[in-house]
Amino acid sequence: MSKADMFRALHHHRVPGDPLVLPGPWDAASARVFAEAGFPALATPSAGVAASLGHEDGQVPADEMFAAVARIVRAVDVPVSADVEGGYGLAPKELVERLLETGAVGCNLEDSEDGVLKDPRAHADWLAEVRAAAGDRLFVNARVDTFTCGMTETDPAVERATLYVAAGADCVYPIGAPPEALPLLRAGIQGPINVGALTDEGPSPAELGARGATRITFGPGLQRRATRALREIVAGLRR
Repeated sequence: MSKADMFRALHHHRVPGDPLVLPGPWDAASARVFAEAGFPALATPSAGVAASLGHEDGQVPADEMFAAVARIVRAVDVPVSADVEGGYGLAPKELVERLLETGAVGCNLEDSEDGVLKDPRAHADWLAEVRAAAGDRLFVNARVDTFTCGMTETDPAVERATLYVAAGADCVYPIGAPPEALPLLRAGIQGPINVGALTDEGPSPAELGARGATRITFGPGLQRRATRALREIVAGLRR
């Protein structure tokens, strides 16, 4: 079984309350920590990687992001999925080729740009092209940005998710969805659902799983928490 097949299998036949938890490494060292802790797979956060490279979120040149992902993949034996934002303007075939060159087995792809939602049908067509180019070699996690773009109802998220699943997405990620909305999203969406969790407050991964989450990611939360811890350590050195 390939790593992509292994990664895909981790998303299926999960029982409520037992979601797939995917820590987000921002460099090779953090990836090794998570893998050594026993997590079966990892998912890079674009904002965390950007911080490690000295960039603001959304400002990382494509070559730097792919190189960073490749270093993370090389550092561990477990499958790694990569957050590649909106695809950096690359054609689907080139995007897939660049991802496969890093060794990644999956990707996050956003459906907004600069805070503006893309046309859902056009985006679904683009996702279908990515799926066709990737075949079963990549697990496609289609981000749904309705909540972060100011919409509060679940219907727009469900409508977009339905289009993306029909286009071949393996999983959908209604980023920013409030925990109380998860049962409605679960009822309206076919297939795995990615939910973002906080690292120090809010519902636990198990609680989010019980509400309908298939997998849990943390965005840049772990990188930012590690940075806060490092600041505390450094402050102690100056006393």
